[in-house]
Amino acid sequence: YDATPQHRDNFLKLAEDGYFDGLLFHRVIDGFMIQGGDPDSRDADANQRLGMGGPGYRVPAEFVDTLIHTKGALAAARTGGPSNPKKESSGSQFYIVDGKPFTDADLDRFEKADHYEGHEFSPYQREFYTTIGGLPFLDLNYTVFGEVVAGMNIVESIAASETDSKARPVEDVLIIEAKMI
Repeated sequence: YDATPQHRDNFLKLAEDGYFDGLLFHRVIDGFMIQGGDPDSRDADANQRLGMGGPGYRVPAEFVDTLIHTKGALAAARTGGPSNPKKESSGSQFYIVDGKPFTDADLDRFEKADHYEGHEFSPYQREFYTTIGGLPFLDLNYTVFGEVVAGMNIVESIAASETDSKARPVEDVLIIEAKMI
């Protein structure tokens, strides 16, 4: 998205440079999201802990209230907690929302969360979240910077993968090549 230029440009550069080629979707939770972009996942052993690797830098948060975690949204992963008070994004780890529909009552509850700071879902956002679905509780907490425009069935197939206790697919799900089209 043009509204998140630092994330957009970073992701496109990494893809163009072949950074994602050969990496795994190392964290997969059906009905939630699929996550990749950890360089430590390249040729990783089956029991290797993943999800901590990156290019050695973070990207400043770019929260935009109209860019939300609808099903198919592309967003930046990040380290949480006190070590990352500015909610800066991982330099390379990303996730694609699988999500599920929520009720209007759920959305009312999310609007009262501290990190929303008075944000209200627009009628369009409510319609999307109650019909198509997503992860509204992540809005304004993680940077959304793109969306899946074709192939959502592939995302859903990956999300349905059998996983171990750490949410890693039992059979590796590999990004063969990330390229610009």
